[in-house]
Amino acid sequence: MNVETIPCLNDNYSYLIHDENSNTVAIVDPSEFGPCDKIISKNLKKLDFILNTHHHYDHIGGNEKLKKKYNSKILGFKKDKNRIPGIDIGLEDNQKFSVGNLNFETIFIPGHTSGHIAFYLKKEKIVFTGDTLFSLGCGRVFESTHEEMFHSLIKLAHLPSDTKVYCGHEYTRKNLEFCLKYEPNNKMLKKKKDWIDLRIKSGLPTIPFSIKDELSTNIFLRCKEQEVKNALNLNNAPEQEIFAKLRDLKDNF
Repeated sequence: MNVETIPCLNDNYSYLIHDENSNTVAIVDPSEFGPCDKIISKNLKKLDFILNTHHHYDHIGGNEKLKKKYNSKILGFKKDKNRIPGIDIGLEDNQKFSVGNLNFETIFIPGHTSGHIAFYLKKEKIVFTGDTLFSLGCGRVFESTHEEMFHSLIKLAHLPSDTKVYCGHEYTRKNLEFCLKYEPNNKMLKKKKDWIDLRIKSGLPTIPFSIKDELSTNIFLRCKEQEVKNALNLNNAPEQEIFAKLRDLKDNF
């Protein structure tokens, strides 16, 4: 299996998946037609499936042109059938489907949108999280509640620690600044800063990252840490309240 990262728009990532054994090709969240088609037409010349994590335009903008050119099948959350253009197959929570020999599982993770899903490859230890879990951050809460987003993040945090995460945007540097503001003594964050700066300076993605790394550095997954609670003056607050406060602060950061 090969995953190729395709930069799109200003800071989006689309992911081209090639199951080499069956020569089956899929793409996750094609933000725009041009950059995605350039890679597909040059290297593979086919696209069997389009997988959408949610309906926002910067994740589905290339759907219809790619489908028309390659006769692809579009998969997305069943209840978003009227919001994802060209959808052919509606998926439900925990539904399994195959791309060639690759066995995916759908994980329903509302919060950013009411119909957001992730695509999980258990055997390959890979998950595509769209705009729910970012490197050192999480997505804005637009259509659902802070409670739903909190529980969606917990779902992802409980995946095996060596799972590689491919998310929808290059937000890592800004997220790092936020994490350091409210957890300045986190040694793992300080250590990661130099690596992030080097990747950004070199024009390289900071994606993928591991669940293990996020549990040590992503403040939205560290709401039980006393240093974080103290920084917010919410010393005895439950984790969900800490998360909601952090998410509100990040909205204006």
